[in-house]
This record gives sequence, C-alpha cells and structure tokens, in this order.
Amino acid sequence: MLYHAYELTHATMAPLKALSELGQQINSSIYNPLSYTPMGRSMAASFEVFNRMTRRYGKPKWEIDTTIRNGKTVDVEIDIQLCTRFCDLIHFRRDLPKAQAKKDPKVLIVAPLSGHYATLLRGTVEAMLPDHDVYVTDWHDARMMPLSFGTFDLDDHIDLMIDFMRHLGPDLTVIAVCQPAVSVLAAVALMASEKDPLQPRAMVLMGGPIDTRENPTQVNKHAETKDLAWFENSVISRVPFPLVGAMRKVYPGFVQLTGFMTMNLDRHMKAHVGLYNHLVEGDGDSADQHREFYDEYLSVMDLPAEFFLQTIETVFKEHHLPKGTMKHRERLVDPSKIRKTALMTVEGEKDDICGLGQTSAAHKLCANLSDDKKVRHIQLGAGHYGVFNGRCWKSEIQPKIAEFIRKV
Repeated sequence: MLYHAYELTHATMAPLKALSELGQQINSSIYNPLSYTPMGRSMAASFEVFNRMTRRYGKPKWEIDTTIRNGKTVDVEIDIQLCTRFCDLIHFRRDLPKAQAKKDPKVLIVAPLSGHYATLLRGTVEAMLPDHDVYVTDWHDARMMPLSFGTFDLDDHIDLMIDFMRHLGPDLTVIAVCQPAVSVLAAVALMASEKDPLQPRAMVLMGGPIDTRENPTQVNKHAETKDLAWFENSVISRVPFPLVGAMRKVYPGFVQLTGFMTMNLDRHMKAHVGLYNHLVEGDGDSADQHREFYDEYLSVMDLPAEFFLQTIETVFKEHHLPKGTMKHRERLVDPSKIRKTALMTVEGEKDDICGLGQTSAAHKLCANLSDDKKVRHIQLGAGHYGVFNGRCWKSEIQPKIAEFIRKV
C-alpha cells in the first residue's frame, strides 16, 4: 500500500503541479513586465521551489564527454562492457592510443546499491579519468526489472563483484564506495581462498560499513533497534502496475530518500529557502549549484527487497563479517586469506552515515596481509559524501588513492 499511496499522491497533485509550472513560466518570461519586478521574481521563485520539491527525478545523465590529460582535452565515450539483469559494467573509454591507454592503471569503481543512481559518483569518475582506465557498476532500477528476472540478494551482489573482477583481470584496483565495501571485501576474500589467479592487485574501501559496531551512527542504531520483520512490514512494498517491475518486492527509493532527508531536515529546508532567496536576488550561480546538487540527490531508484533485507540482517544487525561468521552460499568468508590484494581504507572524520573506524576495521580482518600492503586514510573535516565528491576528494583524497594504486 505504501507504493500505491505514493503514486496516488503524485497523481492527485498533477493538476496543481501543472498550474505551478505554468505560473513559473509566466512569471519568469522575458515578455512579462512583471518578471522584472521584486513581486514577479518572488512569485517565479516560489513556483520553482514548489516544482522542484514535488517533481519526479529520473536517472541523471553522466554528462562526461571529455577529460583533461596533460593539459589537453580528450574525448570520452561510455561503452557497456557487460550487461546483467540488475547491473551494467560500463567503461569510460578515452580517445587515446592503445599503447598509451594500457599504461594507465585499470580501476573498477563499485557504486553503492543504496537508492541513488551510479551517477552520484560523477565527481569520483571525473577525478580518476585523466590518469586511469575507469570502469563503473551502473545499477538498474528494480522497479523496471520484470519478475521474470528473478531475485537479487547480497549473495548475488558478491557473485557479480567476482564476475566483474575476473572479467577485468588481475591488474585491477577495485574502489568500493560506501555500502559495497562489504561485498567487495567478501568477494576478494573468496577469490583469495580459492587462490584465484585473477585476484585484483588492490582494493580501496571508502566509507563502507565493514563493522558497524565501531562508533555507531544514527543509521546504525536505527537498524539495530528494529527487528527484521519491522523492516519487511514497514518499508518493503510491491511495485504497482503499470510499471515493468509490477509486483516485484522492493525497498522504494523514495522511502530511503525520506529517511536521509529527515536526518538533516533543517539543512535541507535552509537550502530550499536559500534557493528562493538566490532566485529573488538574481544570484544565478548559487541557484545553479543548488539545482545541480538536488537534481542528483533527489534522483532515486528502488532496491530489490531481498538484497536490502539480507544486507540489514548480515551487515547491520548480526555483524557477520567482523565476527568471522559470514557465509556466501554456505562458504565461509575469511578475509585473513587475503595475502595478495593490497588494501586502502578511506574515512571521513565527520561521517554521520558510516562512523569513523567502521571501514578501517577491514585492516584487522585482513590479518595476514603485510603492513606494506595496508594504508589507512582519515580525511579531516569530511562527511560521508565528502569522501568521494567535492573539494576534499579532488584535492586530497584522490591524489592519495592514485599514489597508492601506483605503489602496490
């Protein structure tokens, strides 16, 4: 009923939104003398804020057509390397001579399957592109996956990580952003236990919940205080008709977004008040920055219910990986088997989603990995999103990751 109520609300508001969009166009038109007055700008700003708060946001485009290498512009094309039911492996192919491109380290950036599209990592990709051969996991929206595609759970996620790593070869560095840190560490551990010759050279775990018992955040505490039945009954819903994935059980993206928004409700309210003021004052640059951020932040997708519930149970409630009891299809996941793949962890000092120490717990689990293959970085002043996007990421974190990749 949750999803149906959401769709019904959108349908009910459709006439009001249409009138609001018309009002914005009229009051911002260059042919309307009122648009040049404070009253006209105020009305146009009010309509735009309302429209942006109530509209549907589809999957954003990557909008990465070029990169700068040694001061020169290089064209970039996005190729689909592998296409699976729930995820595509995409390649940001730079227009470089093959011999030159092969010299650059190969990097797989694993985007979180946690509500936002992989395009949330646009800044991550842009910073890595000049000197790295970049691949990214591009997750599909579960509400667009027909029931005939079957289920997708945490075990399937780990299988997919292994498949992608084997496809890309042993000279690979895997960068897991947030939630997939668990799956990547588990996948590498399983490959190591098999002495798989295609084990990656290195892995970078960024802001990931390896051990949520360390410095638990509000998100972690919420997961622990509710039993699994509560999550299944309260936040899981079936996709309604006529969507392609009709009747599939999902964790709706709008539910997760609501949770994240309410965690920092004051900040988001101030941001939209700020947008109104910028529009009235004619501060186009600040208004564009707001639009750019929220166009991405408010674009969400649904997650397969089985993946969400298994992750809640395994990672956030039972802590199977740090306790040494995690199993993947009846096989024990033992990170101490990792001896070949170098490890770097990156954490934000002010991360309110994945607390300080939760990601670096991986170093203790990889007990048989030599110290010269371990690097821990804590970014002072950075929050969760600052770990992989923004000024700190570009100027401080990314250069350290690039150095780590080249040293191992």
